[in-house]
Amino acid sequence: MALRAIRAKARRLPSLLPSLNIHSSSSSTDINVSISSHSLAHHLLDQFSKPTLLRDSERLRTLAAGLTPDAVEAVLRDLQSWRAAHDFFRWASDQPGFRHTCYTYNAMASILSRARQPSLLKSLLHEVFSRKCPMTPGALGFLIRCLGSQGLVDEAGLVFDHAEELSCVPNSYTYNCLIEVLANAGRFKMVESRFREMRNPGKYTFTSILKSYCNAGMVEEVWRVFKEISDRGWVDEHVFTILIVSFCKWGKVDKVLELVEAMEGCGMRLNEKTFCVLVHGFVKQGRVQNALQMFDKMKRAGFNGDLALYSVMIEGLCVEKKLESALALYREMKKIGIGPDVRLVKTMISSLCGVDMVNANSLLEEEGDKLSLDGLLSLYNAVLEGMVRFGEAERAHLLLRAMMACRSSPVASGDIEGVASDCLFRIKKSVFPNDESFNIVVCGLCKGEKLDIALVLLDDMISAGYRGKLLMHNNLISKLCSVGRLEESYNVLKKMRELGFVPTEFTHNSIFYCLCKKGDSSAAIDLLKEMRHQGHVPWIKYCTLIVQKLCKGGKVDEACSFLEDMVQIGFLPDIIAYSATIDGMCRVGDMDKALKLFRDVSSGCYLPDVVAHNILINGFCKAGRLADAEEILNEMVNKGIFPSTVTYNLMIDGWCKEDRIDKAIAFFSKMNDESAPPSVVTYTSLIDGLCSVGRTEDALRFWNEMQEKGCLPNKIAYSALVHGLCKCGRPDTALLYFIEMKERTFEPDVSLYLLMINSLLLKGNSVNAFELLEQVLPMVGSIKSDSKDYRLMRKALCELSKDSGIPLDKRILIDSVCDIQEDTYK
Repeated sequence: MALRAIRAKARRLPSLLPSLNIHSSSSSTDINVSISSHSLAHHLLDQFSKPTLLRDSERLRTLAAGLTPDAVEAVLRDLQSWRAAHDFFRWASDQPGFRHTCYTYNAMASILSRARQPSLLKSLLHEVFSRKCPMTPGALGFLIRCLGSQGLVDEAGLVFDHAEELSCVPNSYTYNCLIEVLANAGRFKMVESRFREMRNPGKYTFTSILKSYCNAGMVEEVWRVFKEISDRGWVDEHVFTILIVSFCKWGKVDKVLELVEAMEGCGMRLNEKTFCVLVHGFVKQGRVQNALQMFDKMKRAGFNGDLALYSVMIEGLCVEKKLESALALYREMKKIGIGPDVRLVKTMISSLCGVDMVNANSLLEEEGDKLSLDGLLSLYNAVLEGMVRFGEAERAHLLLRAMMACRSSPVASGDIEGVASDCLFRIKKSVFPNDESFNIVVCGLCKGEKLDIALVLLDDMISAGYRGKLLMHNNLISKLCSVGRLEESYNVLKKMRELGFVPTEFTHNSIFYCLCKKGDSSAAIDLLKEMRHQGHVPWIKYCTLIVQKLCKGGKVDEACSFLEDMVQIGFLPDIIAYSATIDGMCRVGDMDKALKLFRDVSSGCYLPDVVAHNILINGFCKAGRLADAEEILNEMVNKGIFPSTVTYNLMIDGWCKEDRIDKAIAFFSKMNDESAPPSVVTYTSLIDGLCSVGRTEDALRFWNEMQEKGCLPNKIAYSALVHGLCKCGRPDTALLYFIEMKERTFEPDVSLYLLMINSLLLKGNSVNAFELLEQVLPMVGSIKSDSKDYRLMRKALCELSKDSGIPLDKRILIDSVCDIQEDTYK
């Protein structure tokens, strides 16, 4: 402050400056020293305000002779550029006999901090220590704050810990500065550690700690510190504000309201800034009603909202579709003299479109009269956006057509059909559309699947001399491709290029998807060549799609050729595409070719994953080549790839189908040993396999084990067990599980019913057989005459008709079923 006073005094006495002798002796009076110091600062400031090449080196050498820390500090504070200040500071450092003080260092530190130059700030800190500049506790605290403001938290701690090297003993102020830096950085553990070092922490310290816990989101610790502050009688508006803002950020609205009430109960009130923060915070959390309540409280406290505050609440109400409230708040804002900006008017109009066209039209006319044509056009675009958002793309198209008509035939006014029959948009000025207008409507038509209208509009737009935007062209191409209209998408691409737009990766991939979906590998490869030239990368999921499409159609060789061509172009397919090809080869039984491709991929670009191995194992199992499948599994383990439950299921099912039950059980044991949990599929394969070789007791043991391990049987598991027990001549046992199956709401197939009926009849159990027959009768109509089920039904009916023990009424039913079948299948 003293230096500023001296400088101000000197500015009022400019005539004295040229006569001052900067080489005044040590015997000069205090006033002469003071004036001389200011003169020195003035001349140095004059020199260092100039570019380097224009500085007078001789003059600087003369000035350097009387250099003092006060003069240096004064110059640093007055230089406008941080670069010039740093340049001057370095010059002063190099002058013989001059030594910086803690105040000159802090002046430079403050400048570098404001200029956001952390690297230079670190260099300055290094110089402070290398020259062991003595620091007062206050100066040290100031330096720590400068470091902290630039995120140099560790450096701030280092300065504090080595204060002794700077002849400084930190006091409570120094501690508070460090704790504040640590708190702002969220280093709450270090805050706690430093706090424990302090002897008599004060209010400022506790406030910093409270802020630290708030930043870290440690709610329990926040309350603990707040209670201590409260017990010491230190709670004030600042403390309440820290808590209120933090709880608002955490979304704890109820607690915020409680704190505000408690604060008011203590005779304190929020400041305007905090009110604004809370309103913005509530709206961001979707709590607009709470924001409005806080706004009312803010007005009662004597604070008036500004445009930004009204805007955030109005936009929040629009998002929640509370348009009446939004409109009321909008009118209130205008009534008190706050004019809306174009952005807010657009938000209002866009939100009202499709809901309240009367007020949308009213706002358009009311605000549009105040705007230039460009501003008015932005409002009409907002109308188009609103219509599109509310699913009225076709009516947006009508409005756009009317705007286009203004260009060809300007009008002073005219009625334009709006989105409701009772609402008209009145164009009072000739409002011509722009590229954004077309972008909005075309994208809206695409979203609404109105592609024919969009294509016509595109042609008319081009004829009218517009280009549209890249987004609308891409959207149109994407939508056309998604419905298989490939030729039309190529036409749009051609027009897009003629308009000067460069196709993007999205453009090409949209067409690539359509080609892949069609399975047109030749055209897809041609497009990939173009994409490679443009630096675009195909989306791998589409490469997999075309491979799957080709393989499903039996074109496995074409799928392989496609992948080879991709590699030649410079695109490497991923393992999923290769796996799909291997799967296609396995499905057509070409296992040797599948194995070769698998080996090529393994030795080349990829390490096949567990899925690729499973595909090959499954193919070998279905081909009856279990030894080859087991070899692949062993390779898989040697590569460090853990077999999955699916892997073991494939092997177990394969061995069971070969009636090699012991091998299947051996693999089952490995599953438990290697932490691949058995699934219901695992147990179903084993149960079916055991029944196939007549080991029904073992099958039932596995059935019980499956349920004990919490693996609940499904319909397939029940069907396998019932089928197996019937085949093994145990229909009575099978019937128990058949009934249990139905009780668990798994409805057996007709085939299983008929198998049960015939198996029971073989054992002479015609009573239960007839009961099941009555249950299956509603399904008889779905049985085909040339099917196995038809033969089983005829066999069952034949056996039942021979049973003399069947009552007459039931025999009549059996005969009628036979007659129905005869009539049905004649």
